Amino acid sequence: MATNQNVRDLQWALQVMKSGSVDLQSVSFLLSQPASGCFQETENSMNVNITKDSILQFSQLLKVVGTAKNGAQSSLRNLEFHLVEWELQQVKDLRVLIENNPSIKQLMFRRNKFSAECLSELSDGLRKNKYIKEIMLSESGIGSEGAGVLASALKDNHSLEELQIWEDSIGSRGAEELSKMIEVNSTLKLLTIFDSKSITATPLISAVLARNRLMEVHIWSVDRNEKSSKVVEFVPENSTLRVYHLDVSGACRVACSLGWNSTVRSLDMTGVRLKSRWAKEFRWVLEQNRTLKEVNLSKTCLKDKGVVYVAAGLFKNRSLDRLYLDGNWFGGIGVEHLLCPLSKFSALQNQANTTLKLVTLGGGRTKIGRDGLSAILQMLTSNQSVTHLGIYDDESLKPDDIVKIFKSLETNATLKSLSLQGCKGVKGELVLQTIMETLNVNPWIEDVDLARTPLQAAGKTEGIYQRLGQNERSEPEIDLLKDMQMTLPKSCRVFLCGQEYAGKSTLCNSISQNLSPSKLPYLDQVRSLVNPVEQAVRTPSIKIKTFKDEDTKISIWNLAGQHEFYSLHDLMFPGHGSASFFLIISSLFRKPSNREPKTPTEIEEDMQYWLRFIVSNSKRAVQQCMLPSVTMVLTHFDKINQQSESLQATVSLVQRLREKFQGFVEFYPTVFTVDARSSASVGKLSHHIRKTSKTILERVPRVYQLCNDLAEILSDWRQENRNKPAIKWKEFGELCQVRVPALRIRSRHDNKEKIEMRRRAVATSLHHIGEVIYFDELGFLILDYEWFCGEVLSQLIRLDVRKPSTTEKSGFICRKDFEKILIGSLQSHIPGMGSNVIENLEPNDLIKMMLKLELCCEQDPSDPNSPLLIPSNLEEGRWKPQRWPVNAPDNNYVGRRLQCDDSSHMFLTPGFFPRLQVHLHNKIMGLKNQHGASYSLEKYLISINIHGIHVRVELGGQLGYSIDVLACSVKSPTEILRLFQHLIVPAIQSLCHGITLTEYVLRSECVKNLIPPRYRRNQSVPLQQLKQALLSVPADSIYDYQHTWDSVIDSGSLILGPGFDFARDLLSDDDFREVLHCRYHDLYNLAMELQVPQENNPDRPSTAGEEITSSVEPTFAGIAKGVEAVLQRLKIIEQEIRDIKQEIQGLRYYEHRLLIELHRKVNYLVNYNIQLEERKLPNMFYLVRTENYSRRLITSMVSGMTALRLHMLCEFRREMHVVEDQIGCELMQVDNITVKCLAPYMKKFMKLLTFALKIGAHLAAGMGEMIPDLGREVAHLMDSPFLYGAAGAAAAGAVGAAAAGNRNRSRNTRDIQQDLGAAHQWVVDFLRNQGCSTGKDIAEKFGLWRVRYRDDGQIAWVCRRHMHTRAYEIIEVPI
Repeated sequence: MATNQNVRDLQWALQVMKSGSVDLQSVSFLLSQPASGCFQETENSMNVNITKDSILQFSQLLKVVGTAKNGAQSSLRNLEFHLVEWELQQVKDLRVLIENNPSIKQLMFRRNKFSAECLSELSDGLRKNKYIKEIMLSESGIGSEGAGVLASALKDNHSLEELQIWEDSIGSRGAEELSKMIEVNSTLKLLTIFDSKSITATPLISAVLARNRLMEVHIWSVDRNEKSSKVVEFVPENSTLRVYHLDVSGACRVACSLGWNSTVRSLDMTGVRLKSRWAKEFRWVLEQNRTLKEVNLSKTCLKDKGVVYVAAGLFKNRSLDRLYLDGNWFGGIGVEHLLCPLSKFSALQNQANTTLKLVTLGGGRTKIGRDGLSAILQMLTSNQSVTHLGIYDDESLKPDDIVKIFKSLETNATLKSLSLQGCKGVKGELVLQTIMETLNVNPWIEDVDLARTPLQAAGKTEGIYQRLGQNERSEPEIDLLKDMQMTLPKSCRVFLCGQEYAGKSTLCNSISQNLSPSKLPYLDQVRSLVNPVEQAVRTPSIKIKTFKDEDTKISIWNLAGQHEFYSLHDLMFPGHGSASFFLIISSLFRKPSNREPKTPTEIEEDMQYWLRFIVSNSKRAVQQCMLPSVTMVLTHFDKINQQSESLQATVSLVQRLREKFQGFVEFYPTVFTVDARSSASVGKLSHHIRKTSKTILERVPRVYQLCNDLAEILSDWRQENRNKPAIKWKEFGELCQVRVPALRIRSRHDNKEKIEMRRRAVATSLHHIGEVIYFDELGFLILDYEWFCGEVLSQLIRLDVRKPSTTEKSGFICRKDFEKILIGSLQSHIPGMGSNVIENLEPNDLIKMMLKLELCCEQDPSDPNSPLLIPSNLEEGRWKPQRWPVNAPDNNYVGRRLQCDDSSHMFLTPGFFPRLQVHLHNKIMGLKNQHGASYSLEKYLISINIHGIHVRVELGGQLGYSIDVLACSVKSPTEILRLFQHLIVPAIQSLCHGITLTEYVLRSECVKNLIPPRYRRNQSVPLQQLKQALLSVPADSIYDYQHTWDSVIDSGSLILGPGFDFARDLLSDDDFREVLHCRYHDLYNLAMELQVPQENNPDRPSTAGEEITSSVEPTFAGIAKGVEAVLQRLKIIEQEIRDIKQEIQGLRYYEHRLLIELHRKVNYLVNYNIQLEERKLPNMFYLVRTENYSRRLITSMVSGMTALRLHMLCEFRREMHVVEDQIGCELMQVDNITVKCLAPYMKKFMKLLTFALKIGAHLAAGMGEMIPDLGREVAHLMDSPFLYGAAGAAAAGAVGAAAAGNRNRSRNTRDIQQDLGAAHQWVVDFLRNQGCSTGKDIAEKFGLWRVRYRDDGQIAWVCRRHMHTRAYEIIEVPI
């Protein structure tokens, strides 16, 4: 209190307020004081005390402050009134004061009294005030009416930010009026109410929440003990709503206001007694609210019914992150319902709630019980979202229950924290051991809270926390597979291959009885009884039987012989390194019922098909570590006469097949002839299967011991899981984590991707050795082969989707319709009959699998609902009229054929073309510039329209050896063929790994008229053969070379007449230029050998085909420039066409010069020793070896060669040639002396002959078929041609040869004379030893006669034809 020295009279206060001499910011008026006076508490605040007798001075002070001019009190901020009993005039003066002083922001009324008129006047002043920010009313008795008047004013006020009403009983009515004000007032930021009744909080906080007001709310009340306590609190800064105590109806109203609220993130109702009625309303909140993240309902006395409502809301909730329910009164039923939306009860079910991360429950009055424990275990084993689980102060769970909880955590990879605070069941060594085992297996658990548990009280938790610390540390990466033990695989597959009615199923049953002599288990007996019923309702399919032979598992795969299953056989073929072998089974009868025997030719066709199938697929394998092992079996042997001729013919054909496929497969020497129905008859075959399986298992590559162990673990898993045929990849990972230490993630900081990659590698290895079926990206492993092949693939391949209502014209089917067909076809129609596919795999999983296996394709891969195409269900359209979509007169027609190079041993399997249809579709749809390409299919046809080119890809027969690619377009053949080479051909070759495809050129007329494949079989020529034909003609004839076609006649009627095509029309520009480059290359090599004299190097032609790189500006001049560039490009294209002709002209000139030099050189070689023995023997000889009914020219000599024959050429000048029907002399063996004499001759003269024949020079006519490939001998000459262009390379070669020739000419001449002299002397000696030294002997053996030219007198040996046709040029000179 101020001292008497500081107290001043009221007159001083009036003077100060008028003059503004003191910078006042706060003034407090205290009425009903014992003495009047004023004093300054601080430099900026003043207290004014007024007695009851000085009320007029109070009014005068208000007027002075209100009428002060020139901003005398512009700094005044706060006005505070104590114990004022307001009169109407005083309120009016106050209203004028606050209106004239915009600086005043705060009004405080403590223990004031207002009449109704005064409150109304004050409210009117506040209604339009734009400056007041805060009003506080404390113990002023405004009541509900005053609150209503104040609320009415604040509805229009847009400046007030804080309203505090302390210890005034505004009641529920006043609270309702204030709530209405809150609904329209958006500027109020703080509301503080202290009322005697807590009921006032309900409408106020409800309005704030319902209208999403960012208003801080604090509501207080008086409890039963007359102590003040907070009722509710809402702080927008942290979006937290804390309810301390409300009745049930108030809590329900607050819950309703939260439905569409977006300001509350955290709701805390700890300790509030709630009932199921509130929980019913809160369920709606959980379903509608999208912002609530945390709800704390601890100790709210919720029972089972209330928790059920909360759990129901969680099913649709997508925002709640944390839920606290510990300390409540619910039991096992409540726990079961609470955890239901957080659990999965089927592999095909989705978890309802995936956003909730933290859940707590428990308490002294919570009875979890058996049902609750089951729910907890189910949640922990299936949940994929909850990271924190708390079970507090539970007394119902026993140690065994705690053990079960930790056991369930072994496969949980999401839970990070588990709290068992105060749980009485956490005790004992078994619990401790289980916790440690779980932490060893599960590295993702970061915290286990065991506070206040008996285990902690016993001091046994230290090891647990130490293990948690180890899980946190990252261990050094070690390649656990690197040093792992290798072992022999334990599983072998036997494939039964054969046509329909071959007796495979009967044979398989008999083999099984032999290999499993013990009595069948009861279940197998039941299945054998049901089998006839199954056969009556099931369609044929691929069957697999598995049995054990000691520690070896042998599975017999009965490949279905029906043609519709042929496309699946490729999928069944074992991968590289897989232990397997094949039994090719053929019946000796067409059908067992009619006893009509097969001809040997039919048996040969059956066996040859499967042998080709095996060879073709084994070639496609990535790595062929051993030849496929094949055993042949003939069934129904009991019905045939063993002495019949047909049986002997069959034995002979089997021997021929062995010889034919030797080196492609490994045949077992014995052919088994059996009666498939008799176990005794197949006894030897069963023994062979057992022994061969063990032999093959020893020969195939070893596998990790881990693979064998994991196969047993997967078998155990199936038994534990009701014999499930498939396992999800997540479940497989959990199984590896628990049972396979080598594939376990040991720390939560380990490289998870590396462990995942290692698991995929092991799964792939299991796939290769035949234990599982696994394809990457599918998300599951197939553990039951028989179920997968018999129940899934066999049904998929037989689906009937050809319905007008579901199938589009292009063959695509709606995805949803296809899923319905899948469900209808794959569900078991007889209860208890087989496994239900849909129970183990979703239709979407099956579709993904079909897409991965390329059994179907999506029309638009980017659309999840894209229609699907299944090639196996396409209809054949061969009998429909075939025509091109467009038939313009300027169309170009191009055709290519890709044919198996070794068609006698390999072919395109039945599964190839359906896969090609899918693969090519996916490749085209994946192109960035496909620009609306169309794609339609028939059974053996692919039709594509892309970039203006119409393409047809046809299979050459149902079991074809070739693929025909036909195209029609106005574009040039070069553009069409480039599309072939860049798109179509690579797609075909990518599906034919290991199979060599030879490219053929189809006759254009066949393509134009779409002649059926059976008529155009002989209307093709190998592409390389056509190129070689161009290389074999003179340069004058290259451009105009014509390939002639024979006519096509069927049953005496002419299908297509004879004709021809220019080679330049059949080949692309790229192919034609390749031919020219090869021709230049051969000329270059010849020039090097002939040492052509130097000549002026012609200038290199300008590259007219170079691109014009210029940018077109967006102006008239720029557009004109662009048009000019287009016209220039057209000229360049025309120039390129002329360039080919010019290039050929240059080639012709260069070739002519080389031929002149060639003839001069050869004539020199023939006549260099004209003085030697007067040419008593022919000079030009060559050696030939006979191989497989063909002759090969010998160009190099090696000691030890045998079976050679010596021949002589006709030496007539410029027309040297091979003499037909020449006998020659046999050279039994080549010794070292022969090699020394003839090797130089072979190197020089034979090379000249070869080059001459390669460029088409008729120097030695008749030798063409004997010329070998001399690519290795001339490899050193191939450096230059493609660097400078063909013409430049040839010219450069000629210049280089001439430069070297001038220096070495004399030395080379001496060397040639020595070499030819030695060779000639060897011939003289050889012929003398053969008794062939006279002219008569030479004429008899070589058909040559000695003559002299009339013009120059030189001697030559010529043939009979030249003796007669050139008699006027020569004279016979006999010896």
